[in-house]
Amino acid sequence: GDTAAMRVLYHLPLSPACRAVRLALAEKDLAFTLAEEPVWERRPEFLARNPAGEVPVLADGGGTICGLWPILEYLEESGAEPPLWPGSPAERAECRRLVDWFAAKFSAEVSLPLIHELATKRLFRLGGPDSRALRLARDRLASHLEYVAALFERRRWLGGDTLSHADLVAAAELSVVDYLGGVRWSEAAPARDWYARAKSRPGFRPLLADRIPGLDPPPHYDCLDF
Repeated sequence: GDTAAMRVLYHLPLSPACRAVRLALAEKDLAFTLAEEPVWERRPEFLARNPAGEVPVLADGGGTICGLWPILEYLEESGAEPPLWPGSPAERAECRRLVDWFAAKFSAEVSLPLIHELATKRLFRLGGPDSRALRLARDRLASHLEYVAALFERRRWLGGDTLSHADLVAAAELSVVDYLGGVRWSEAAPARDWYARAKSRPGFRPLLADRIPGLDPPPHYDCLDF
């Protein structure tokens, strides 16, 4: 059988990419254990696994897979059900475009600045948040949420008719922003409907239960009806 001893995911709780991998493993019902990796310590044992010194890293049996894209593709190529890329090449290309949109564009414009200003600075005592950086990230978030709403109005899920990595990566990014209190859901009803559907997946529960010491999420964060 599939046991958690077979797989270890080196992660950080507020890393959107790590959260996306956790969601993909859960959707495929693949057991795993979590190992929190303080990447800033640059542990030699970890650098031996991933010379880039970054998470996520999945140790699976004899192999080590580093980075969001390689891990997602590895999970698909390993044949674990259900597939999280849809059927046709054109549909898969659209889902990959959206994964790239959220893992690269959304991350750079919204989640990474908010993580830096609201979490990293606080946890490492690097001073208060930069109000201009926060405002810029929140403005950009509003336009991304409009885009999510536009996609969701035409489709059952973001990438098409079925749940895909596009939804998991987007929801992982948004869950981190939401943890940090960055989302004004009252102004984003259509995107909220999609996110409520995504965060109701059983695999989302462990993410919603995570807490960062010294940094609490807003009260609505782990409510499924918010």
